[in-house]
Amino acid sequence: MVEASPFLGIGLHAVGGFFAATCYTPQKGVRKWSWQTYWLAQASCCWLLLPIVGAVLTIPELGAVLREAPGEAMRNCFLLGAAYGIGGTAFGVAIRHIGFSLTYAVAVGLSSVLGTFVPPIVRSLFPGKGDTLGDILSKTGSGWVLAGVAVGTVGIALCGLAGRLKEVDLRDRQGGPAEFNLAKGLVLSALAGFLSAVYGFALEAGEAIAKAAARHGAGVYAGNVVYIFSNTGAYLTTAAYCVWLGLRNRSFGEFAGKAAGGAPGRAPLLPNYLLAAVTGLFWYGQFFFYNLGHVRMGAFRFSSWAIHMILLVLLSSLVGVAFREWRDCRPRTRAAIATALLVLVAAVLLLTYGNHLGGRAEAA
Repeated sequence: MVEASPFLGIGLHAVGGFFAATCYTPQKGVRKWSWQTYWLAQASCCWLLLPIVGAVLTIPELGAVLREAPGEAMRNCFLLGAAYGIGGTAFGVAIRHIGFSLTYAVAVGLSSVLGTFVPPIVRSLFPGKGDTLGDILSKTGSGWVLAGVAVGTVGIALCGLAGRLKEVDLRDRQGGPAEFNLAKGLVLSALAGFLSAVYGFALEAGEAIAKAAARHGAGVYAGNVVYIFSNTGAYLTTAAYCVWLGLRNRSFGEFAGKAAGGAPGRAPLLPNYLLAAVTGLFWYGQFFFYNLGHVRMGAFRFSSWAIHMILLVLLSSLVGVAFREWRDCRPRTRAAIATALLVLVAAVLLLTYGNHLGGRAEAA
């Protein structure tokens, strides 16, 4: 049993949030590759290769763990991960219709709420597999934790609003969504948010696999074995979509150096593959540290998903501020993002304090 340490847990979640906030930054440096070529390359790294490598390096007696793990848990984890892969595709398509900010606000906001509260609600209906919602509400500090989730959801929405104002301010320079369609974009964003939350359910479904790893001495790294199933499930659906696009657009030659769209010259293969690998490493890194933080949250482990989502939005917004993405916006827009950041910081403080109270009560 890992000793509860909420402050350390929040810190590790913050490291994971930073990786999540920056994992797609390398995409800006990719040259002469179609989206599906880059996406399949980075997905092969983060959703197929690294989960296996991570488990081999951190899980003692991995073969015995996989033999002991319940088949039902492995199957459910894989299938829920596959659903998450569909959500990632829906997110990318939604951006084309309503822009990044609205997509982000709807998808991440929904994912934060659903991924946090649906698992304990389901356990309330089918008790015996962990804390129910009633168990959580009865613990010391639960009010602070719930307030943190609520405030964080408001902060995510405010970030979406600020981002939308920014897009309007910079529309002449950056252009709007390629195929603006509000209704279609909102539906796809909602689908992306729901299926993103499903990844949290996939990790929950894999708890029995992690327990088998813990029995073999995996310690704080026990959760890494779960990613073998959740991430390969996501890879299956993502790769299927990328392969379909590759066949339709005849873009597979780009992997060998052909330039996208018949452009002159050749694609810079080594830089492109390295940038895709960095993207994959950062994406995997967010959940590597998510697991290390999650196991230290003690009484309110259920809040890990909300903490991850809130820190992701907070840190990605701070990265944007650091890169001066808001400097040409109107004062009203800059005030909106400043307000959103303050609300998100308040949410993190509320969640930290509530988890501290819960951990102290649990220790007593």
